[in-house]
Amino acid sequence: MMHWTILLAAEAAEAAGEKGGLFDIDATMPLMAIQFLVLVVLLNLLFYKPLGKVLDDRSAYIRNNQADAQERLSKAENLAKQYEKDLTDTRRQAQAVVAEAEAEAQKIAAQQIAAAQAEAQAQREQAQQELDRQKQEAMQSLEQQVDSLSRQILDKLLGAAG
Repeated sequence: MMHWTILLAAEAAEAAGEKGGLFDIDATMPLMAIQFLVLVVLLNLLFYKPLGKVLDDRSAYIRNNQADAQERLSKAENLAKQYEKDLTDTRRQAQAVVAEAEAEAQKIAAQQIAAAQAEAQAQREQAQQELDRQKQEAMQSLEQQVDSLSRQILDKLLGAAG
């Protein structure tokens, strides 16, 4: 279809008496080519190079930020691992301290219980000795009273008989 259009345009130009038609190469064609090249150079200098520089700068900025982010992420992961390790060690130490404190508390409690039992035993023995002494005194007192009553009874019986 395009070929026919070009041919028809060329025939119409020849029929009108124009010289060369669409493909006439005179001073206009090189002038248009020079204008095109100047436009390309100007666009390249004014728009594409600054735009390319901005895009390159932006890409470099993104790469730098991404590298920094990766480095920070790696540091954060290392810190997290270190903190987890420290936390685990601290928990172990805390458990050891608690176990040691419990053992010490049990030891102290056992010592206090033993001391209390010894003191209770000593007090019980002392109370038993006191009871034995009081019993002995009561027995002596009763013996004296029994002797005294026995003499009185004997005196009354002998006095009444004699």
